[in-house]
Amino acid sequence: MATIEPPIRYKPEDLLKMPNGDRYELVNGQLVEKAMGWEASEIASQLFLLLGSFVRDHQLGRTVVEGSYQCFADAPDKVRKPDVSFIRRERMPADKRPKGHNPIVPDLVVEVVSPHDLFSEVEVKVEEYLRAGVSLVWVVSPETRTINVYRLEEPTSSRLHADDDLTGEDIVPGFHCRVRQIFEPEESA
Repeated sequence: MATIEPPIRYKPEDLLKMPNGDRYELVNGQLVEKAMGWEASEIASQLFLLLGSFVRDHQLGRTVVEGSYQCFADAPDKVRKPDVSFIRRERMPADKRPKGHNPIVPDLVVEVVSPHDLFSEVEVKVEEYLRAGVSLVWVVSPETRTINVYRLEEPTSSRLHADDDLTGEDIVPGFHCRVRQIFEPEESA
């Protein structure tokens, strides 16, 4: 009779020790590959440049690409890596950066949908972020060239198209760009 070995259950600190741990998120003790295609990576980079430059110039906080967060009260061993995230200055210690996974709930997270992402998986992430206390979530869809905006305080989302303005609302006050700038940076320069 064959014996089936139970799956290995990983801990957040295991991701930090693995040679390729930066390629994974951690959900229910299981590694979940965080693979992005070129298009999704380029769009995330463009959004990071726009948002990050504004945040830096106005000294609003910290913006990172694929920063790892261990900030889920209902799942303390969960680690998620949004494509882009922002934390307001007053919520981050000024004198040091987290050495491992950041325990501070980000104020804004951005997920860029990759070709292999399932709609249900993206929706689960959005719900996890909102439950954790993230105030603003942007889900960027290269396929439809739209951005769905989710707010902690509102039960519905809004969808932005190419000619709409994406704003930081009260989370990143003053930030705005035309949605098309994220998808077509060479044409909007």
